[in-house]
Amino acid sequence: MSEYSYVIGDDMTSPLDRCAETIIDEAKVKLAQHSLLNGLSATRLADTFKALADPTRVRIMSVLAITDLCVCDLAVTLGMTQSAISHQLRLMRDMRLVRSRKEGRMVYYALDDDHIKDLFTRGLEHIEHR
Repeated sequence: MSEYSYVIGDDMTSPLDRCAETIIDEAKVKLAQHSLLNGLSATRLADTFKALADPTRVRIMSVLAITDLCVCDLAVTLGMTQSAISHQLRLMRDMRLVRSRKEGRMVYYALDDDHIKDLFTRGLEHIEHR
């Protein structure tokens, strides 16, 4: 007899999705509650991951992780229009994923900081790992 049980019907819960009996480890629960993100931080982090959920934005990040580029260089690199790239960069700038700097008439984009580069690099390592 298994210590886990399946729920039959619409709920396709696997045996590892539920406890066979309810036993609360109060010390672990207190530790978890103390470490639990507040609502605002959870929302901001979720929004960051949502921003990263777009393949075009991830591709932009992949090249900006290597070098700063202007909109026209990004457009050629990704095979997209400058307008489409500008739209993505505006969203990414609002989410603090990229920053811009102006040099004369050119605007260059880079990843906002090392945290963003690390987030991208770690994500890439995760999907390539196995």
